[in-house]
Amino acid sequence: MLNQVAVKNLSKFYQQRKLFTDVSLTVPDQSVLVVLGPNGAGKTTFLRILCGLTPATAGKVEITINGQILTPEERRAQLGLVTPELELYGELTAVENLEFFARVRELPFSRQQARELLEFVGLKGRGHDFVHTYSSGMKQRLKYAYALLHQPHILILDEPTTNLDEAGVALVDSVIRRQRERGIVIMATNEPEEVAYGDQTFTLG
Repeated sequence: MLNQVAVKNLSKFYQQRKLFTDVSLTVPDQSVLVVLGPNGAGKTTFLRILCGLTPATAGKVEITINGQILTPEERRAQLGLVTPELELYGELTAVENLEFFARVRELPFSRQQARELLEFVGLKGRGHDFVHTYSSGMKQRLKYAYALLHQPHILILDEPTTNLDEAGVALVDSVIRRQRERGIVIMATNEPEEVAYGDQTFTLG
C-alpha cells in the first residue's frame, strides 16, 4: 500500500495490568477506523502509541506514506490530533495558540492561514480573544484548528464531539468526511452516531 497505518502485534502493560495485547490491524488510505471499548480499556493510550507519544510494551506501528515507512520524526508531520489531553493556553489568544503550537512542531505558519482555519471551525472573529474567555465548545473547535494546521494525512480523534453543540457536531462531520477523501481518520469513541463513520471497527478490552 502506498499510504496506510499498520499496527503489528501491539501490546501495552502498566506493571501487572494488561491494557491490550497482540493487536494487529491495517488502516488503508481513504478510510476511517473506529476504536471502541469501555472506559479504562486503553483507547486513549492506543491513540497515543499511534502518535508516538507513549511507548508500546511490545509490537510496533508502521505508517507508510507514498510507499515509504516513516521514521518517528517524519511521522509527526503527517499526524493531526484532537484529544481532551491537549492543553490550550488561556493567557494567549486563539491565533497566538496556533502560532505557538506551530513553532513547537516546526510547522510553517501564517496569520492568514490561522484566520481561515478559525473561520472553518466556527470561530470567525474570535481569533484575537483570549482563550480563557472561550466556552468548552469553543476550545474544542480550536483544537480542530490546531490539528488541521498542517493539513495532516492522518487525523486522530479522541472523543471527537466532546463539549460540542449541534453545530459543532456538524463541523466534526464535515472534518471527518473531508479528511476521509484525502487520507486516514482514526477515532476513539463509544457514541453510536460516531461509530457509523467507521469503515472498520476494533474493540479494546
